[in-house]
Amino acid sequence: MAKCPADFDFFSPEVIESPFEFYQAIRREAPAYQLPGTDIYMISRWEDIRRINRDTGTFSNNFQDLLKGADPCPEAATIYAQGYEQPPTLLTLDPPEHKVFRSLVNKVFSSARVEKMHVYIEQVVDELIDDFIDRGECEFVRDFATPLPVFVIADQLGVPREDLRRIKAWSDAFASRLGGMASPEEEVENARLIVEYQHYVAKIIEARRAQPRDDMISDLANNTIKHADGERLMTIEELLSMIEQLLVAGNETTTSATTGGMLSLIQLPEQLQILLDDPGMIDNAVEEILRFESPSAGLWRVVTSDTEIQGVAIPRGALLQLRYAAANRDERVFDNPDSMDVCRKNADDHIAFGYGIHFCPGAFLGRKEMKVAFARLLQRLTNIRLAEGKNDLTHWPNMVLRGLKELHITFDRRTQS
Repeated sequence: MAKCPADFDFFSPEVIESPFEFYQAIRREAPAYQLPGTDIYMISRWEDIRRINRDTGTFSNNFQDLLKGADPCPEAATIYAQGYEQPPTLLTLDPPEHKVFRSLVNKVFSSARVEKMHVYIEQVVDELIDDFIDRGECEFVRDFATPLPVFVIADQLGVPREDLRRIKAWSDAFASRLGGMASPEEEVENARLIVEYQHYVAKIIEARRAQPRDDMISDLANNTIKHADGERLMTIEELLSMIEQLLVAGNETTTSATTGGMLSLIQLPEQLQILLDDPGMIDNAVEEILRFESPSAGLWRVVTSDTEIQGVAIPRGALLQLRYAAANRDERVFDNPDSMDVCRKNADDHIAFGYGIHFCPGAFLGRKEMKVAFARLLQRLTNIRLAEGKNDLTHWPNMVLRGLKELHITFDRRTQS
C-alpha cells in the first residue's frame, strides 16, 4: 500500500537522503503540502512550479533572510559582525530591481561567451584526468567533479587556482547556511569562512577597480548599474553578494550533477553503452542527468497576498518551497520518471535550472562543463566501476542542494585506436 504524505518527516535524515517516495506521495495526494508545524508549503508538480515562477507579483523572491540562514548563535553573530552586510541582489530581488543586476550577469554568462570557452574547458578536463588516469582509480568528487567547475569559475573571476581549497570551502559554507541543517559547530565554522571570503574578495574588488583585468570581477566592479538617481557602480556589499551567488551557482550544482550522473551510468550499464555507441547522445544525456539528479532540489518563494494552489488556501506571508527535484519526476510530464533514460525525447523539459526570470544564469556554463566532461571521460576511460568496499553513496544533508559526499571509482585507460 502506498504511503501518504503524513507518513514522512521531510526534515528527517532518512527522507533528506532518499526523498523520492515522499515526492511521489505529495505529487499524488497533496501537491501543495503544508509541512506539519510550519508555515512552509511544498509545491511538487511541474506545471504549478512553472506558473508560480511566472507570477512574481504573488510569489516573491524576497527571501533574503533565508539566504542569510537562520538567526546565528551568539558566537557566529560575533564573527558575522566582523564582515559585510549582505544586501539583496540576484536571487532575492523581484522586478524591476532584479533586472538591474541580472543584465550585468547575463553578459558575463552569455551562451556566445560560454561557447567560446569550449577548448579551454576541454583543456581543464584533460588536465584533471591526466592527474589520476595512471592510478586506475580516483575519488571522483575530490579529483574531478569538484575542481572542474571551481577551476573554471575561479579562472573567470580572476581568483588564483592555488586557492582552490579555500574557494570550495567558502562555497560549501554558503550552501550549508542556505541548506538550513548545520549544527551549531558548523554554523560557527560557516560564519568564519564566509567572513574570510568577504575580506579576501573585497581586496580583489578594490584591486580590480584600480587596475582592471580581463576577468569577471573586473567586469562587475567597473560596470555601472542604472539606479533611481542615475547610474552608479555597485557597492562592495552588492558585489560580494553577487559573487557569492555566482560562486555557488557556478560550481555546486555542476559538481553534484556530474557526480550523480557518473554513478547512474555505472549502475545502468545499458545507458552507458548507448553513449559509448553514439557519443552524439551525450548532449541529451546531460539534460536527462540534470532532470534525474536535480542538484538544486528546491528554492523558496514568499507569498505576498492570500492565494490558492491546487485547492489549498495559502495565506499572505507563507513560504513556498518549490521542489524542483519532485517536479522533474512528475508523471504528468515525464514517462517512467524514476528511471534515467538518456534517450528521453523531452529530457530538456526539466526545470533543474529553475524557470522564468530567475532561471539560473550559470546554466549555459554548467551544461557546457558537463557535456565536455562526459565526452572526454568516456573517450579516455573504460570499464568504469565502483571501487569495492569504499562507497556508502550518501548525500550531504541539505534542504536545498543535493550532492554525493564521495564517489570512489576504478577504471582502465582506454586504448586510443
